[in-house]
Amino acid sequence: MALETELATYQAKLPEMKVHEGKFVLIHKENVVDFFSTYEDAIKSGYQRFQLEPFLVKRVMTKEPILFITRSIVPVSADLPR
Repeated sequence: MALETELATYQAKLPEMKVHEGKFVLIHKENVVDFFSTYEDAIKSGYQRFQLEPFLVKRVMTKEPILFITRSIVPVSADLPR
């Protein structure tokens, strides 16, 4: 699975990282590299440091929000068969 190591590192280090809650963490393999105020700064740093190697940028959150995503089951266009 892509980023499996980085996601496991995030989960393992989350208790230590909670002082940075709300910031974006850059993780490469088993290493927490740095914290950033913006997603864009974290991504830019990741590409500068690791180029095409996989890395993870994720907002540090001790409680992950639950997202509900729905989709319309009725066609949007009146021209489509129902």
